[in-house]
Amino acid sequence: MAVTTFFWFESAAEAAAQRYVEIVPNSRVLNIARLADGSAFTVDLELDGQRVTLLNGGPGHPLTDAASIQLIVDTQEEIDRLWDALVEGGQPGPCGWLTDRFGLSWQVAPSVLPQLMIGEDPAKTAAVAAALQTMSKIDAKTLQDAYDQA
Repeated sequence: MAVTTFFWFESAAEAAAQRYVEIVPNSRVLNIARLADGSAFTVDLELDGQRVTLLNGGPGHPLTDAASIQLIVDTQEEIDRLWDALVEGGQPGPCGWLTDRFGLSWQVAPSVLPQLMIGEDPAKTAAVAAALQTMSKIDAKTLQDAYDQA
């Protein structure tokens, strides 16, 4: 058995896949299934080891933020680089979310966030949540400071 993530694009699956493998380290396009006219029908790729399939299925099933790809990274520099590259031509959202130029939603979050959110002190968790709600692109130091000062 294999578990993969599958996203329906109107027509930009191949361009999206190429952009994603440029941005996300350790990523590659695995296979492109082409139609008779040469256009991509499905594109299989790996994003840092996570298998994803993109389909050019035409209109009718637009992407929404109900499904997203989450990138969990260790440094603020990684947050900044990934966020800036992915949001280019797209739209920022709240709490580390963004929608890229192709309409796919992403979350770019620091690896420390789960530790800050599931601590034993509810006041610290609340302080982190309050700080997070003021952000679009996440600032990990600000979240850590909120935790430490609560």
